[in-house]
Amino acid sequence: MKKSKASSSPRRKPSRRSSNNGRRPWFWRFMFRLCAIGLVLLAGWMVYLDAVVTSRFEGRRFEVPSRVYARPLELFDGASVSAGALERELSLSGFRKGDGRKSGSYQRTGNRFVISTRGFSFPDGDEPRRRISLIISGDRVQGFSVIEGDNAPIVRLEPAQIGGIYPAHKEDRVLVQLDEVPALLPTTLMAVEDRNFYDHFGIAPLSIGRAMLANIQAGRIVQGGSTLTQQLVKNFFLTREQTLVRKANEALMSVLLELHYEKDDILETYLNEVYLGQAGTRSIHGFGLASQFYFGESLKDLDVHQIALLVGMVKGPSYYNPRRHPERATERRNLVISEMEQAGLIEPGRASRARGLPLGVSERPSYSENRYPAYIDLVRRHLARDYKEEDLRSEGLRIFTTLNPAIQYAAEYAVTDTLPRLGGGQNAEALEATLVVTAKDSGEVLALVGGRDPQFAGFNRALDANRPIGSLIKPFIYLSALQEPERYTLTTPVLDKSFTLEFDDGKRWQPKNYDGEERGEVPLHKALSHSYNLPAVRVGLDIGVDRVQETLTAFGVDTPISRYPSMLLGSVSMSPVTVAQIYQGLATSGFNTPLRTIREVTDAGGEALSRYSLEVEQVADPAAVHLVQYAMQETMQEGTGRSAYYTVPEELSLAGKTGTTDDGRDSWFAGFSGDLLAVAWVGRDDNGPTSLTGASGALPVWSRFMAQVPQHGFSPVVPDGVSYHWVNSERQALTDEYCDNARLLPYIAGSEPTQTISCSGTLERRIRGWFEGLFQ
Repeated sequence: MKKSKASSSPRRKPSRRSSNNGRRPWFWRFMFRLCAIGLVLLAGWMVYLDAVVTSRFEGRRFEVPSRVYARPLELFDGASVSAGALERELSLSGFRKGDGRKSGSYQRTGNRFVISTRGFSFPDGDEPRRRISLIISGDRVQGFSVIEGDNAPIVRLEPAQIGGIYPAHKEDRVLVQLDEVPALLPTTLMAVEDRNFYDHFGIAPLSIGRAMLANIQAGRIVQGGSTLTQQLVKNFFLTREQTLVRKANEALMSVLLELHYEKDDILETYLNEVYLGQAGTRSIHGFGLASQFYFGESLKDLDVHQIALLVGMVKGPSYYNPRRHPERATERRNLVISEMEQAGLIEPGRASRARGLPLGVSERPSYSENRYPAYIDLVRRHLARDYKEEDLRSEGLRIFTTLNPAIQYAAEYAVTDTLPRLGGGQNAEALEATLVVTAKDSGEVLALVGGRDPQFAGFNRALDANRPIGSLIKPFIYLSALQEPERYTLTTPVLDKSFTLEFDDGKRWQPKNYDGEERGEVPLHKALSHSYNLPAVRVGLDIGVDRVQETLTAFGVDTPISRYPSMLLGSVSMSPVTVAQIYQGLATSGFNTPLRTIREVTDAGGEALSRYSLEVEQVADPAAVHLVQYAMQETMQEGTGRSAYYTVPEELSLAGKTGTTDDGRDSWFAGFSGDLLAVAWVGRDDNGPTSLTGASGALPVWSRFMAQVPQHGFSPVVPDGVSYHWVNSERQALTDEYCDNARLLPYIAGSEPTQTISCSGTLERRIRGWFEGLFQ
């Protein structure tokens, strides 16, 4: 029974002690494993963060845009520049009106200028700072002298930055090295943002604690506890979202950053990374660019109050924007100055004076985003031949262009001032225009206007509007013919009479003159200067359409050209830039000179990468081109271009050619002086008709431009093998100088007329001619 009782007795409950002993090992094993897994994950995450931190710091830290500069203005005795143009260029280059003593300032008294240059590192050497004095008289520099700095007969001003090629995310910065930064900037930055920067290890727990306490007491965010390292990590690697995960990552990455890199390295990166404002779509990063953007000065030239303002803006660039909120900015700046004083960085007297100064911010940024969009567009296309787009956006290249700001200003004015007065009424509002200006001898593109609104960055008509060129083709038809002097001279009679061409498919083509008249036989030079259609087509058909096509190709047309006879009346389409290219060859006596917008490209450190030198190729007989130049000068004196002299001074010798297409859809003028070549086009984007011809549309734009710019007349050198003779061009015979209808014309040797006619010149006519010659 006992045994039975014993077997039926209830099982003894395990004691509480034994129960705890059974659970604890499981719990601790679980916690241990959990911690182990957590540590493994944390270690993995740290490895990942470490890779992120080091890869960015070891590789290229910043994408720095390429900077595009205008040509530098050279000042010396006799330099050609007006007072207005000089002042505009100084403004464009970020110079400020002042006493002419501080670097980057100038003083103007009447036509006398005192300029304190900044100095600049050009590809061919450094231009040091100087203080110069000069007087502008009659669009020329006089009394030029260097009054401070190394003496020099010629001083180059810092070129204006006319644009940039920015990273895809539109960041912009000017990189600075720590040893280039004024010592007061980093010390002020640390005094305001992170007093223990050189002592902590990326994070500062005490600062965070103080900030939390201050924020709790204020009931809002009034103080931050982030170190400069944390701020850099946030801007460099993370987003601005306020989450615990991001804050944890920020702290971990800050420690890793401090683990790998020196404090000065971190500080220098911070100075170049910090966000300090916005210029349209372009964000301003770093103190180097902010100094230029707000003050138009280099960082190394900033005064105490300017440094204080930039440091104060770190807290909120938009909120303390000095251009939009000057009162807030002043209050914040003065607070920073007080911090500088308390930290012993400046003496009380200096602090007091700094607080009393105005903000000193320039009214507008020293340069805007792509001031000349059409020109920059052409620069980019030329750069695309040699550079990848990603390199242009990130390598900080310096691109020195050929743009002449004074010429560009005159070109823009000619378009915007003339266009509204053309056509009249609503038609004028629909008109568009382009103007391309090059240096006659070098092919450098000095100015380019892509439409009636030069600031518009959209459709670039100067490059992309391919339009029929009309009579602009005629000089190339006659040039093709005149290269056969045994067949054609300037006095060769050509028939101005209608005819009909019948093609194999039965279609007929009957060209006509613009005015509908026919004049019978006319000398070739008159047919060209008066732009008669029928003689041009007859000559073109006689020498062959293919021959004209070859001439155009040799002069720079790189697109297919129609072989239909209608191309002889200019049905072939070209852009204004292409027209400028082919006329460059006419202006330079048959030497094809590729148009250039770039002189040199350097890397960010000033090391030359590419030089774009002058290239020339002889593509036509200079003697034949000289004959065409003569006829183009006749065009300006007697032909379709003569109205130019209503605007341009008569003493300025010019050569040019009009062009008009059916119904005035395209109005062209291309011509040159001794210094400049310009091509103007006027028409409508919808290819609609206008009431304009080349003479009434494009020529007024062209003339308005030419009248504004100081230049020399066109006076071609007579090439070997060309001689001038007095001739009666109507009768294709040599004659005496004082005979009626006598004209001095050039001939390729051996092609001059052999027939001589004597005029009824009397002694009285000869004596009169002799006296007239004395006074010419």
